[in-house]
Amino acid sequence: MQYIVKDDFNGISAAAYDIYADFIKKNSGAILGLATGSTPIGLYKLLIDGYKNKELDFSQISSFNLDEYVGLDPKNENSYNSFMWKHLFDHINIRPENVHIPSGQGENLKNNCREYDRLIASSGGIDLMLLGIGENGHIAFNEPAKSLKANTHVVNLCPDTIEVNSRFFDNSDDVPKQAITMGLSQILKSKRIVLLASGRKKAKAIARLIKEEEISCSFPVSFLRVHTKTTIILDKEAASLL
Repeated sequence: MQYIVKDDFNGISAAAYDIYADFIKKNSGAILGLATGSTPIGLYKLLIDGYKNKELDFSQISSFNLDEYVGLDPKNENSYNSFMWKHLFDHINIRPENVHIPSGQGENLKNNCREYDRLIASSGGIDLMLLGIGENGHIAFNEPAKSLKANTHVVNLCPDTIEVNSRFFDNSDDVPKQAITMGLSQILKSKRIVLLASGRKKAKAIARLIKEEEISCSFPVSFLRVHTKTTIILDKEAASLL
């Protein structure tokens, strides 16, 4: 596990862009794992610029997002589907049929999970996975628990995560209480992982990830310690307790 410290949010976005741009140029048919939230937005803006400047071509790229809320229509402005089209897909030449986001709708969510895993497997697996980190150490929506699931599954969001996500909703009662997420096994099967962290609120989780050695379901991000090619990119605030 390697980590890189940059001055600020723009610095970590640029460092992540260098990795992604180089990878896409060398692997025109790459399978990307993508994340939502405020942290990847800087990277996505740079990827859009790379496309507009004719440095990057996404026409053969495929993507799999980590997660989606249960119960939200994909067109809902707070869905992760809407987020991804707004902040990335609408602005590059990726083919809509190559975009995959788990479905949190329907009567049989378990089938949705199995189908998502099947699609990932049939694609050959994820080449380059982008992750963020929650203040409680969650990755994707794999929350701290006594045990964790390996594959894509439905998860009950913990109160801390619901509170953090409430800033995106007009009414806290509207925040979904469940999500569908890739499991730890799917994430760890990725050939390469890049984790971005920005801000002082992430400093405790980052310090624990880098300084400790234990792997625990109560700290899901700790499982990245077994991955052989993980790069963590931090700004100075996120790295302030190292």
